[in-house]
Amino acid sequence: MRTWLEILLVSLRLGFTSFGGPVAHLAYFKEEYINRRKWLNEKSYADLIALCQFLPGPASSQIGIAIGMIRGGIIGGIISWFGFTMPSVLALVLFAYVLSGEMVELSSWIHGLKLVAVAVVAHAIFGMGKKLTPDRTRQTIAIVATICVFLVPTAVGQLAIILAAAIVGYILYNKNDVPEVPDLPIRISKRVGVIAWGLFAGLLIVLPIVRNGVDSLFIAMFDTFYRVGALVFGGGHVVLPMIEREVVPVGWITEEAFLAGYGAAQAVPGPLFTLSSYLGMYIGGGMGAVVATIAMFLPSFLLLIGTLPFWNIIRRKKSVQAALIGVNAAVVGILIAAFYDPVFTSAVKSTTDFAIALAAFSLLQFWKKPAWLVVLITVIGTVLVELF
Repeated sequence: MRTWLEILLVSLRLGFTSFGGPVAHLAYFKEEYINRRKWLNEKSYADLIALCQFLPGPASSQIGIAIGMIRGGIIGGIISWFGFTMPSVLALVLFAYVLSGEMVELSSWIHGLKLVAVAVVAHAIFGMGKKLTPDRTRQTIAIVATICVFLVPTAVGQLAIILAAAIVGYILYNKNDVPEVPDLPIRISKRVGVIAWGLFAGLLIVLPIVRNGVDSLFIAMFDTFYRVGALVFGGGHVVLPMIEREVVPVGWITEEAFLAGYGAAQAVPGPLFTLSSYLGMYIGGGMGAVVATIAMFLPSFLLLIGTLPFWNIIRRKKSVQAALIGVNAAVVGILIAAFYDPVFTSAVKSTTDFAIALAAFSLLQFWKKPAWLVVLITVIGTVLVELF
């Protein structure tokens, strides 16, 4: 019970403060779970990132869920997801109806949050780069990955980059002595994992059949959002246009209302996948919000429950560890690309913005100040600068 309470309190704090999108979330997680609380070592954290990059769905949310499951079993994963996601769900449903997308973009405090995201992501890249790209070969993999992301800026392209890095890692490091990795304390049986995979696939098959046979808005919504959550690769920024194609043409929501929700989703903390909560509320009221939110995130739970029981066996294999060396280096490159676009390009519009972001980075990197304090200082500083 104490462990579950600890997971709830920590994830709630992250849920209220993790602005900046999926890449920034990884940095906040690293600071809280690895640097401060030592729940995982950096190698295990990097391996989890690599795993979640392979799985469809919201990668940052999946990492938070996985850490919760490692710490407190399936219930710990649910609690971790609840704490990290609910602030965003509640804020988005309320905030999207009050402010237009244009007002969101012009808000000084939102601009400050974007600037602190620049600092947080840069800080994470420095830290992960030191651990995951310590030699020229892995540094080259990271840079090539960055370049490839810019050349092929799609979710399919990103998945291809990760697969290519795994092959390169296997070729270059398969004959090397790879250090032993500690087992993650995963409290999920293999039998439960197999059942979860069966449910994941079964729902993809059964839901469209039920939807065609039963005239129910909520079943149709559940099918739509479950399918999006189960099949989208590339994280939150990719899921937005995919959802738009599902809900706007059928008349569930207008283009203007969808764009208002898009603007709000960029402004609130937590995962961008909670746009589903806004859409569910708009389409079907409170019950619609519940249905859409559960349907969107359910695939992530089933995939993780199905994969984690086998992860220790998989990651101990020498060939897999060699492949992960390449993948982890590529992840650093992907983070560099995401740092430039959309994190840096959407936030830094002037030399003043760059100065504020640089000051925030200095507080994190050199003065070792906690992320929540840097968020507070940066937001207040940005508001004051824009006022005067």
